[in-house]
Amino acid sequence: MACEKEIWQKIGEGFVQEYYNQFDNTNRTTLGDLYSADACLTWEGSVFPGKAAISGKLASLPFKTIKHIITEQDFQPTVDSSIFIMVFGQLKVDEDPPMAFHQVFMLKYQQNTWVCTNDIFRLGIHNLAA
Repeated sequence: MACEKEIWQKIGEGFVQEYYNQFDNTNRTTLGDLYSADACLTWEGSVFPGKAAISGKLASLPFKTIKHIITEQDFQPTVDSSIFIMVFGQLKVDEDPPMAFHQVFMLKYQQNTWVCTNDIFRLGIHNLAA
């Protein structure tokens, strides 16, 4: 017998699908609509507070094409009824070789819709040489 997914998992999966679809297939200016007004993005260690700063950062990324391939995604409900999401995958930018990435989102239900309040992104690039 198949186990039905929890509602928070369905919401999280829908968000992840919409986020990366917009990221890969638009000019990225509409990504800001997925964030709350006071959201915070940490992109490779740099902090972008607020919807306008986040939209500006995502729209200004210096590549022409990108394709995300999601290999794993995990979801958890939080004690305050938010949804915590962790995404692992690879991305291909322009003609560069594929790179691993990790991204974490926090979704909260505000004004009759789910929005991202927190987003942390890191490439999976490590310098293992001492």
